[in-house]
Amino acid sequence: MAQQQPPDVEMVADPSNTPQSQPIAANQVQNEAGGFVWKVDDLERFRRFLVLGSEGGTYYATERTLGQENAQALLRLIAEGRGTEAVKIIVQYSTEGRTAKQDPIILSLALCARSTHLETKRAAYAALNQVLRIPTHLFKFVEICETLSKPKTGWGRAHRKAIQKWYTGKRPRGLAIAVTKYKQRNGWSHRDLFRLCHVKPTDPAIQFIVKYVIKGFDAVQPDAAVAGVGQDVTSVCTFLRGVEAAKTMTEDELVGAIREHGLVREHIPTNHLNSAQIWEALLDKMPMTAMIRNLGKMTNVGVLAPLSDGMGKVCEKLRNEQSLKDARVHPFSILLALKQYQAGQGEKGKLTWTPNQAIVTALDEAFYLAFKTVQPTNKRFLLAIDVSGSMSWGNCNGTTITPRIASAAMAMLTARTEPQYHFVGFSHHLVPLNINSTQRLDTVLRTIEQVPMGGTDCAQPMIYAKEKNLKVDVFIIYTDCETWAGPVHPSEALKQYRAHSGIDAKLIVCAMTSNGFTLADPDDRGMLDMAGFDAAAPDIIRQFVEGF
Repeated sequence: MAQQQPPDVEMVADPSNTPQSQPIAANQVQNEAGGFVWKVDDLERFRRFLVLGSEGGTYYATERTLGQENAQALLRLIAEGRGTEAVKIIVQYSTEGRTAKQDPIILSLALCARSTHLETKRAAYAALNQVLRIPTHLFKFVEICETLSKPKTGWGRAHRKAIQKWYTGKRPRGLAIAVTKYKQRNGWSHRDLFRLCHVKPTDPAIQFIVKYVIKGFDAVQPDAAVAGVGQDVTSVCTFLRGVEAAKTMTEDELVGAIREHGLVREHIPTNHLNSAQIWEALLDKMPMTAMIRNLGKMTNVGVLAPLSDGMGKVCEKLRNEQSLKDARVHPFSILLALKQYQAGQGEKGKLTWTPNQAIVTALDEAFYLAFKTVQPTNKRFLLAIDVSGSMSWGNCNGTTITPRIASAAMAMLTARTEPQYHFVGFSHHLVPLNINSTQRLDTVLRTIEQVPMGGTDCAQPMIYAKEKNLKVDVFIIYTDCETWAGPVHPSEALKQYRAHSGIDAKLIVCAMTSNGFTLADPDDRGMLDMAGFDAAAPDIIRQFVEGF
């Protein structure tokens, strides 16, 4: 549904009696469901896009439409001279691990890099090594840049220099691991990029790696045997020799090579990937994200059997808060892994397993640990989860997690932090939810999924609190902002609650989709609009509630 401009504000009826299908302010717009709300500014929409993406679309808007609208928001920021500000946000969100997926980050960086605004372009290319941490990210960035540059190739001087620096700025050992672990993606290979960026490293060890990628290991072996070569060259050669030898090793030899050279799953021939012995060796030094991604496979081959050493190692790692932070594991990734692991089968393919409940519990704990730890505000919270039909449609970041599931998980985070809370679910009517902070996430999700769906009325939580004379300091509404069904606007319902209770209550709207709408009045300092699955959400909420 196209946005319609509301009539003149003087023609609007009394806000206390105006349904959501009519405006209460001249600056309101009509959302996709037909209700009148406010439009978020371009910077907030850009932040939402980085956190939530637009994959899968929503019940009311297609993925393509959302993607185009979000891209236009960034392009407008660049046109206004705010491109460097956008790049700073990209770097911040990426390095702090605040986004669940890198695709929106990479697309946004590419848009900035392809900009005609010189300062924005320079800032984007200067940020490449901070944001594009693995070759997969680099290949994706290059692919997008070429698409944006058509009919030209996009390989100008600034582009070539930035790609060169991506390779030459890395430590030799790390680069050797990267080029052998991620050999190619989306039709791009390191050899392609070396040719196009005209890489000419001065570091002998980086030169060694480049030659290895282009000509193969036999061509570089003699270089490592020359008298006086540096330690880095020797180390890189030893590692690459191990990688090459792994292609023809027996299972026992591979176990030794994994422990000696630090080989990872991508270095292991496919025919050995059903071996428990191999996976046990890999698990010892397996990176956190790889471990979470391979829980199903390791359970399938028997490494994570109940009471096994493997199970103990995995549970210990999942409960290590610092390790989760260091690996930049986003809570959304853990939520997705939890849902997938409990299902006992892969989303694609034929892999199946019997979930180990100890692993399920550890994943549940890891979900909360992955968020930034904050001190409770000790305020009284009403946690209101939108359970309308639109919340079960689409997904978050192109996964099997619907906005409905994501909102339940986010609400539980506040319940784990704050001692005073009350859960409700709402659509066109409201239902109190029997949920407490000691429950496991899967139990909470089952409770949420049992609530009947309906139309969307985001004023229900405030109306309910007023009717029940509840003392609420903070309302948090987890929604897709497609409210339309109520007789009064949410912002007006909040004002009526304040007048009735005498409490200067605040409203936080956690947007679970990246559309451009909010039901938080931008002129009311007691209302906050935020992206719902931001890993920094607890700290953002605390600062707003405490008035920082």
